[in-house]
Amino acid sequence: MDAQGRGQAEDIDPADQWVLNPDTSDYELRLPSSAPQSPVPGPRRATPAPEREVPAPRRRRAKPEEPPPGRRDRRRPAKKKAKKKSRGKKILLWTGGTMAFVILAVGTAGYLYLQHLNDNIESLPDDGASTGGFQKDQAINILLIGTDKRTGSGNDGYGDKGSAGHADTTLLLHVSKDRSNATALSIPRDLIVDIPDCPTTQEDGSTKVIAGSTGVRFNQSLGQNGRTPSCTMRTVTELTGVKPDNFMVADFNAVKTLSSAVGGVEVCLAKDIDDPDSHLNLPAGKHTIEGEEALAFVRTRHSVGFGGDLSRIELQQQFLSSLMRKLKSNDTLTSPTKMVKLAEAATDALTVDSKLDSIGKLKDLGMELGKLDTKNLTFATVPVIDNPAEPKPVTVVLKEGPAQQVFDMVKNDISFTEVKKKEKEKKKKEDAAVAARLEGEKSEPSEVRVRVLNGGASAGSAGRELTYLQNEAGVTKSENAGNAPAELARTTLEYAPDQADQARALAEILGLSGAAMKPGKSVTNSQGLPTMTLTLGKDFKGAGVKLDATSAKAPEDLQKSTADKVECAK
Repeated sequence: MDAQGRGQAEDIDPADQWVLNPDTSDYELRLPSSAPQSPVPGPRRATPAPEREVPAPRRRRAKPEEPPPGRRDRRRPAKKKAKKKSRGKKILLWTGGTMAFVILAVGTAGYLYLQHLNDNIESLPDDGASTGGFQKDQAINILLIGTDKRTGSGNDGYGDKGSAGHADTTLLLHVSKDRSNATALSIPRDLIVDIPDCPTTQEDGSTKVIAGSTGVRFNQSLGQNGRTPSCTMRTVTELTGVKPDNFMVADFNAVKTLSSAVGGVEVCLAKDIDDPDSHLNLPAGKHTIEGEEALAFVRTRHSVGFGGDLSRIELQQQFLSSLMRKLKSNDTLTSPTKMVKLAEAATDALTVDSKLDSIGKLKDLGMELGKLDTKNLTFATVPVIDNPAEPKPVTVVLKEGPAQQVFDMVKNDISFTEVKKKEKEKKKKEDAAVAARLEGEKSEPSEVRVRVLNGGASAGSAGRELTYLQNEAGVTKSENAGNAPAELARTTLEYAPDQADQARALAEILGLSGAAMKPGKSVTNSQGLPTMTLTLGKDFKGAGVKLDATSAKAPEDLQKSTADKVECAK
């Protein structure tokens, strides 16, 4: 091809280079370097070099003019193929099941490109901190980390100058085993945690153990002291009990480039915001934002809510929900130009673990996440309270009971939305006599008398459960009775017949099944009054955590929203 031909081929919009492969029935992108050297149709057709005259071919009237070899039906499948595939299935093939969650969704759009896009993907070792990668037949846990490290052009006004970056925004995305629901759990950056020791692979291949820290902010799990995303992974496991399968890291540029690639995302404000710190200046109402304005939106905090990081988390969740909806819209899925831009932006902006270091692996993950329905994708925040150790709190600590309850729901693959459960997911039916123990009148929590014994739970469990019962559940007539005479595999509640109404009330609070309730006799408490006996067995998971996992529900005051709705920031 001469210089003129090459120049015109390079000007071809990638959206015009999708070709249907008749052998696979999939669309493929053929770039100029590998595309056939036949003329390009339309206004971009290359002009043949006039070096010598070529005799015109003979015209045959009996047959209509045939298109050049290799060029037939590039823009749409042959009619025979079209009859076999619905429009929805064509879109699925085109997008590869564009993911239901923002960063992952655009990351997997890159699989539509040829192998050269793999060069855009930057990966880091997981250092043994992951499960080894997601599995198609299991629940999926992906750690999404937004760092405030300055990278790329145009970021001089953001982040800490010269900083290695922090885990500024962190979400644990849990996708259920049956793909019917998902939870994106935000972890506050100012949450006080213990960061464990972190073995980290060095550039020369050696391993260095970075010492852990106790009682520090969660955001220090990345960047500080040379910590890598694998250290953040270990910290999340230590905090929640959930071991992530993979991680993805995005910087400031990701928000700007991805929001622009889809043509902007819709957000809503309940009041005017003029924040000189984040550079956000928007009146109340709905707006479509992208680029620098989108970054300002997710970084503002002083003008919303209580002006702290928890308020900013709600803005970020609103933005991610809106971006995810835009990604799944037909406006995006049917636009080759937007899909090309998304793939470029995502592969340039993301850093993934070594188990997700190719377009093919991202595509497989995207196909799994693409099965989600937005109405069953819940954004929630780890329950926290102001740090009581600080006179003027700037950090937060776990709200023990509700936080453990949330972690337990994620670990047990329980939906935060009302998803119809399959029969196999329901607990085994109890016989009528056992089930009847839960039926009937229930006492008020303040009327329940119970003593708590440790019968196989971790040390200190009885004391922590007592604190939960008295301070959060309203069971004020409770006391710690020390250790049980023998260990039990499962927690039990023993009560006398005339205490059945108290037993049912406590069972509801603790999530006890009928099988855990043991009709028997009462004992005398320290005030000389008859009382029930709650013995914590080896199945005890933590103060305030429902013991019967299948009956667990999200805490009533949990900050959460679903991705199918627009909620205006206040």
